[in-house]
Amino acid sequence: MPHRPTAPTAPTAPTAPTAPTAEFPVSGRDAGPYGITCGPDSALWFTMVHHGQIGRITPDGGVTSYQLETASSGPSLITTGPDDALWFTEFRSHRIGRITTTGNISSFPLPTPDAGPFGIAMGPDAALWFTEAGADRIGRITPDGHVTEFPLPLSGAFPSAIATGPDDRLWFTMNQANAIGAIGLDGDVTVHPLSTPASAPVGITAGADGALWFVEIGAGQIGRITPDGKIDEFALPDRASRPHAIAADADGNCWFTEWAANRIGRITPDGRIDEHDLPSPASEPHGLTLGPDSAIWTALEIGTIARLTPR
Repeated sequence: MPHRPTAPTAPTAPTAPTAPTAEFPVSGRDAGPYGITCGPDSALWFTMVHHGQIGRITPDGGVTSYQLETASSGPSLITTGPDDALWFTEFRSHRIGRITTTGNISSFPLPTPDAGPFGIAMGPDAALWFTEAGADRIGRITPDGHVTEFPLPLSGAFPSAIATGPDDRLWFTMNQANAIGAIGLDGDVTVHPLSTPASAPVGITAGADGALWFVEIGAGQIGRITPDGKIDEFALPDRASRPHAIAADADGNCWFTEWAANRIGRITPDGRIDEHDLPSPASEPHGLTLGPDSAIWTALEIGTIARLTPR
């Protein structure tokens, strides 16, 4: 039985922007850089959702791009797999993709039609786990391409991002069900409803404090849930900022994108928030990740990758 969620915490006044930020052009404005992750080769790998491409950028700004077989496949989120390849979801072609660090690409169709895979994460069992936003399922794929699917107990939930928790379960957001889910390796699912109406959670990450942190794009809040289901919510200073993705750093904080406000935010384990403006206007930040240089890297829809260096 999940714990009853707590009431939203009052917003914390942001500090003045202090983190130096650099931007690197990686594509045209219509390519749509979207998901991003740190690869096993100490480069950043990212998806270009509108052009069906996977990109790679080194910390010094060197860019390479790889074209997928189908330009309209909609590559979305991306992560490093147990085989030191990059694995990504193809939301529109309903496949799971794989690319090696040398650029060899393969793709695996899903058994459920119109599954709409979106979030993906490496599980504790050396497999990749992913959400099927269009089919209300959680999927699992082994490095050799064997797929298993687990149905959710809700319909129309639109499962979105997914992350491995400290309890060796996979935790995921249910964007349209206003809830956070957890699935065990045996497929057993637990659902934790959120108390804020229409909060529409999207990104989720495992924090250094043993909890999962997530963003509520519909409510302008950051949420925290412990493995036993206790939920706290922290209101952002700008409730219309549309927080989208979230990632943990090495210092115990979590960083998040504010898609509608052109900012990157940071929240400490005790709920203190500071925000950093991006230099290009209306850049629409989406995914973000901790880089090999301990900077925060984020994909901007205007066709650039930004590097924010915390002080």
